[in-house]
Amino acid sequence: MKRYEALAADIEASIRHGTLKPGDRLPSVRHTGESRGVSPSTVFQAYYLLEARGLVRARDRSGYYVTGGALRDAPPEANIVSRPAEGPKSLDVSDHVFGILEASMSRKVVPFGSAFPSPLLFPLARLGQFMAASSKSLDPWSTVDDLTPGSAALRRQIALRYLGDGMQVPADEIVITNGAMEALNLCLAAVTRPGDSVIVESPTFYAALQALERMGLRAIEVPTHPGEGIDLAALELAIAAHRPKACWLMTTFQNPLGSLMPVAKKKALVELLARHMLPLIEDDVYAELYFGDRRPPPAKAFDTQGLVLHCSSFSKCLAPGYRIGWASPGRFTRNVARLKLTTTLSTSVPAQLALATYLEKGGLDKHLRKLRQQLAVQQAVFAQAVGHYFPAGTRATRPLGGYFLWVELPAHVNALEIHAQALELGISVAPGPIFSATRGFGHCLRLNYGHAWDGHAEKAVQTLGRLVAAAAADGPAREKIVA
Repeated sequence: MKRYEALAADIEASIRHGTLKPGDRLPSVRHTGESRGVSPSTVFQAYYLLEARGLVRARDRSGYYVTGGALRDAPPEANIVSRPAEGPKSLDVSDHVFGILEASMSRKVVPFGSAFPSPLLFPLARLGQFMAASSKSLDPWSTVDDLTPGSAALRRQIALRYLGDGMQVPADEIVITNGAMEALNLCLAAVTRPGDSVIVESPTFYAALQALERMGLRAIEVPTHPGEGIDLAALELAIAAHRPKACWLMTTFQNPLGSLMPVAKKKALVELLARHMLPLIEDDVYAELYFGDRRPPPAKAFDTQGLVLHCSSFSKCLAPGYRIGWASPGRFTRNVARLKLTTTLSTSVPAQLALATYLEKGGLDKHLRKLRQQLAVQQAVFAQAVGHYFPAGTRATRPLGGYFLWVELPAHVNALEIHAQALELGISVAPGPIFSATRGFGHCLRLNYGHAWDGHAEKAVQTLGRLVAAAAADGPAREKIVA
């Protein structure tokens, strides 16, 4: 439990026990910080969390006061390690995934199944100003100079952010790409050949499975914990038994679980892979969306052999639609740069320069603080709504960042049926089978809490709860989970 969560839990307990009553004023942020030995930002996060739960309310220039609101509990946490079938698997997932995702792509649909947070969370107007300015002052030669590996100014800013996390990543080891997906695909192509096997988590991001399928690769799914990520003992056994050529993992706020691998476990992961000289493609697009005091270090931070190909982007944290990502591929940088040069050649120069200017002027960290606070509040409210409206037997993860909840429904509820029924009512969800090479996790949903919480969203969660409750009440006879 993070410090702000522990502080919020203590205050909530005082409210539940009647020590703090409706109308009472909470101690000031400064006083609480000094008495608890925590930073003001930690106190603010705790108060934001309590506000999201409806337990306190801020009054302008007056502080936070206990409300008379109802106390709701989030569902029990999902904590069971997955048990996928062993061995490499050929893939045939793309048509199934596309069929589900295409049905959800409408602004009229409540976007619980979306892979993206609300575009209204980002400073797009400000970025547009930088884009206009960079286009007007564009050096014609930059269209040549900023071909692969990308804008020197942007690569320098990214290298400085690595440095801020204590990591030495030279700018000339960074390749700018068209979003993180291109970075991941280039890295995958650099370390594999058709017919090779690649280790992935279980469940895993469906786009990873699609990439493997497109390149003629096989997936080795490895047991994964909803809170702490991939099982290292199972990983080592899979490496010894099946001799994969690479791993594709998300060590920080994994999609769909939201799991965060502890720092010591990340270090152990990198050491394990180094013993086998096995490349790790690290998908790290959610790391800036942490709810704690500092960004969790990536596995790349412990890489001394150049075997970690670190991939990220600005799409999830700053600039959706700009499609600016990057790879820091270590010893594979030259191969990745050549693949970029022979496929898409370059990434939008004005977009790169706009982001470089924005980063240089220091706007990112202020924006990220607001974004993290908003997502933390939305997660708390969303999780409580799931706990309130979904039936007994429901469990859900409580990630420490990102914007996804992984919800385990009562065992015989068919998530694909829930998806179809919800879509007819104007609600999208991401059913568990799209995150599996074998269409497993048939009773699970990934839900996106990255959009505004309002009466419309709460009604949608209530509707989903009714659908799940009805399916649960019908019993195992309704089970039609795809094998």
